[in-house]
Amino acid sequence: MLLYHGTTLEITHPRILRSEVGRDFGFAFYTTDIREQAERWAERRRKLRERQDGLPCQAIVNVYEYNPADDLRVKTFDGANLEWLDFVVECRSNPAYVHGYDIVSGKIANDRVGETISYVVEGIMRREDALRRLRFEQINNQLAFCTPRALQTLTFLRSYQLPAQP
Repeated sequence: MLLYHGTTLEITHPRILRSEVGRDFGFAFYTTDIREQAERWAERRRKLRERQDGLPCQAIVNVYEYNPADDLRVKTFDGANLEWLDFVVECRSNPAYVHGYDIVSGKIANDRVGETISYVVEGIMRREDALRRLRFEQINNQLAFCTPRALQTLTFLRSYQLPAQP
């Protein structure tokens, strides 16, 4: 299975960054099986980095081959349901939370979805109301590699640079 990771660097050896708090499935190396989603993420990261650094940079998509291993603990969420919502809320609101899975796959909480989840975290919205609201959002896929053993199932194939955007 091909997986994609959009960023501003070529990443031949993925690693887990513990500096990015508030991610859907906790600390992990995040990928998607949707190429266009990775390209949008790479462009978003490029713009953010250019604003922060004041220097031009490139939007790069890294491509990996994923070879599943039977001995890894994998959690798969089939959709945006209460179990998924509770998991994302716990991971986003508690940086000390450790879920114990090597790989977690499921839907990504994009900006609008993330806003709804933040309402649940802050106690502004009930979980059931949040799920009703999320039914109308297009939610993309993500696979989070949460342990060094999980990262060993990824083989870097190539990277490509997106055309410069204004």
